[in-house]
Amino acid sequence: MNEQWNKQDMSLLELLDRALNKGVVLWGDLTISVADVDLLYLGLRVLLTSVETAERTNMLAPREPSVS
Repeated sequence: MNEQWNKQDMSLLELLDRALNKGVVLWGDLTISVADVDLLYLGLRVLLTSVETAERTNMLAPREPSVS
């Protein structure tokens, strides 16, 4: 029973590893208003990925080799 549970159980580290390997996009909008008057609008866009994944998918320019 424990072996079956361990095979299906995913740790937080494994979840983070998969997210960084594939990339995750989060977005949200928040509007604060009083008496039907919009006072504040907040738009949030977040991309969570590793540098290697971003380079592989052309999200970033390739890094130049460092000079020692």
